[in-house]
Amino acid sequence: MKTILHKADTRGNANHGWLKSRHTFSFANYHDAERMNFGALRVLNDDMVSENQGFGTHPHRDMEIISIPLEGDLKHQDNMGNETVIKEGDIQVMSAGTGVMHSEYNNNPDKPVKFLQIWVVPNKQNVKPRYDQITLQKSDRKNKLQQILSPNEDDAGVWIHQNAWFNMTNLDTDQSVNYTVNDPQINGVYAFILKGDVTINGQALHERDGLGIWDTETLDIKADSDTEILLMEVPMTM
Repeated sequence: MKTILHKADTRGNANHGWLKSRHTFSFANYHDAERMNFGALRVLNDDMVSENQGFGTHPHRDMEIISIPLEGDLKHQDNMGNETVIKEGDIQVMSAGTGVMHSEYNNNPDKPVKFLQIWVVPNKQNVKPRYDQITLQKSDRKNKLQQILSPNEDDAGVWIHQNAWFNMTNLDTDQSVNYTVNDPQINGVYAFILKGDVTINGQALHERDGLGIWDTETLDIKADSDTEILLMEVPMTM
């Protein structure tokens, strides 16, 4: 088993006034040659957008982009004709493929929106751009794993062009779950602790810590307090 630990306070820090963001991997003005990616997981941004502010229209291509709102609402518009609002409990995915333009805004006048912006390098280039979002029941991850993303259109959650699986869990204190890696010969798992304290394969982790694990078949996860965890299984090579 191999691991890499990223403590919460070692992440890149960006403060643009209207946008506050912590970057697990190199992004924009934050660059660390030792923290470019975890396999196909290229971006993990922990964003907070102020009231009545947002990202103007901008382009993407050849990237799988996943947004997970944690608090508040975020309005999305794109040149594929989508105009939607994503909120806590939703999962949004956009396959940028040959190119897409989109914008994201916090239309709420009295509270910020917090969300995770995640980029995964796809296993196919120049695909037709697409958009999808779903609403999940958070109760379905209470003391168990809830799959939110996979490579398969017919599986639970959204799907992307990559051999990747994402799961979330909310564990009560002293509760445990085991995660079995879908493709242990190729994939690793990046665990991001959204809330609380947890021990994964013997490593103690705290809020907003990240732990990458590979060359293993299972993760043993035990909550040391009430906790919320995002597990991102991705290929270790691109």
